[in-house]
Amino acid sequence: MIAFLDLRAAYLELKPAIDAAVARVTDSGWYILGPEVEAFEAEWADFCEARHAVGLANGLDALTLALRALDIGAGDEVIVPSNTYIATWLAVSGVGAVPVPVEPDPATHNIDPARIKAAITPNTRAILPVHLYGQPADMDAILDIARAHGLRVIEDAAQAHGARYKGRRIGAHGDIACWSFYPGKNLGALGDAGAVTTDDPDLAERIALLRNYGSRRKYVNEEAGVNSRLDPLQAAALRVKLAVLNDWTERRRTIAATYAEGLAGSDLTLPHVPDWAQPAWHLYVIRSPDRDALQARLTEAGVGTLIHYPIAPHMQAAYAHMGIAADALPIARQLAGEVLSLPIGPHLTAEDAQAVVRACRA
Repeated sequence: MIAFLDLRAAYLELKPAIDAAVARVTDSGWYILGPEVEAFEAEWADFCEARHAVGLANGLDALTLALRALDIGAGDEVIVPSNTYIATWLAVSGVGAVPVPVEPDPATHNIDPARIKAAITPNTRAILPVHLYGQPADMDAILDIARAHGLRVIEDAAQAHGARYKGRRIGAHGDIACWSFYPGKNLGALGDAGAVTTDDPDLAERIALLRNYGSRRKYVNEEAGVNSRLDPLQAAALRVKLAVLNDWTERRRTIAATYAEGLAGSDLTLPHVPDWAQPAWHLYVIRSPDRDALQARLTEAGVGTLIHYPIAPHMQAAYAHMGIAADALPIARQLAGEVLSLPIGPHLTAEDAQAVVRACRA
């Protein structure tokens, strides 16, 4: 069986270093924030070509606290992709704002800048693009619209570790970039973890305040904050994995190239990569109108696959109250019925990648 993603293999490759990093933290006696978190924040900011990073408990908190740091809340509207993981929408509604969905470019699956202007109203405060599957959204086009209308830009970069847009790493194109280090991500922790990166020192400082009960000094609370602190154990493990992230990303790119070459000319729709994008290949997503039958055949052939994502956010019960008809966002609905993610982890062998190609063609 070819697993969709082998997380244990990632640990085993780095086992001595990860075990030593965890022991370093347990031996230190410092278990909340502290030097290990600060070291990871500095290293992650440098990797992302950003001036500041703030470690958080998870990716959803990163999005939520980014919105709070920009004072976005009740009565405000935030433009979001119609095609994304629901966490993007949950962060917006979680601060009392309204997610306003905009359809994707059918070729890239990312939010279509040409459709954003029509969604802007007097209540719009921000645009929240997602670098879906690890492929950058068209940031220059989005930023031009944002500047013209006085809007903030918050990047959902939960799948884009190491991706580049026009040569520059994702991390500080907009006002804030929000990261998840969920174990299955390209840079994955040993549990939940997250962060934000930004070039704005004031935003970084405020998010650092909000993550720690709104407190800089013990028992002195400046705001009604939350508890969303990156765990030092997770920071230590992330530092080990960050040292090999470039190598692991190249492995993913090799697999993506194998798929692109091996599946060219088939009846499958393959990922489209604009000239200005260098994806991190968190996912390799193909499309087929017979997706469910294809997935069943691949399962029979011993190939693990997943669907990202089978239900568009506007069709989830969580957002039924918005009254958005299923057919109101036809591209998102169509993608949900056709997308299929093939295995592409850094520990997938070249032989297994070729076996996936053969199974798809069969």
